[in-house]
Parts: sequence; C-alpha cells; structure tokens
Amino acid sequence: MTADAFVARHLTVHGRVQGVFFRASLRDEAVRLGVTGWARNLPDGAVEAWLEGATDVVDAVEAWVRGGGPPAAAVERLDVDERTPAGHRSFTIG
Repeated sequence: MTADAFVARHLTVHGRVQGVFFRASLRDEAVRLGVTGWARNLPDGAVEAWLEGATDVVDAVEAWVRGGGPPAAAVERLDVDERTPAGHRSFTIG
C-alpha cells in the first residue's frame, strides 16, 4: 500500500482513557494531521475510534494512540481492525 492510499481503521483503546481528555486530544491530533472519523466512550471504560485518511497520517494518529495519547492517559491495549472507508468529512466526538 502506498503512502497516499486512503484507509480506514477501527480502534478500541483500553486502559485509563476516559476522564483524561483522550477523545478531545485524539480529535485535536486527527484534525492537525488531516484525519477524519469519530471517537466515543464505551460502557466498559474503553474508547472506540474510527480513523480515515491517507495511510501515512492514519499511521501517525495510530502511533500517537499507541504512544499513550494525552499525558494523563494510560493505554494498556489497542485493538485495530482495517475497514472500508465510509467517507467521513470531519472528526467528531460522540
């Protein structure tokens, strides 16, 4: 896959990721890099996110998540699934 290929990934982020501005920080990082999609809290304490964009920028946002996200967060596990892009035009928080 080339760097300019358009991809979508579904992420489930486990750990201390609610109540630490994880979703807002994820949105800021995604918008800064030109990634679209969404993020929302799950009842089990995880955060679910959908990322769409060029492979290199989606990789960069995923790396930011893997690196722990915002300072108060503690990412313990990240589940990632490749998906078919849905055509999101912005990044929203649910």
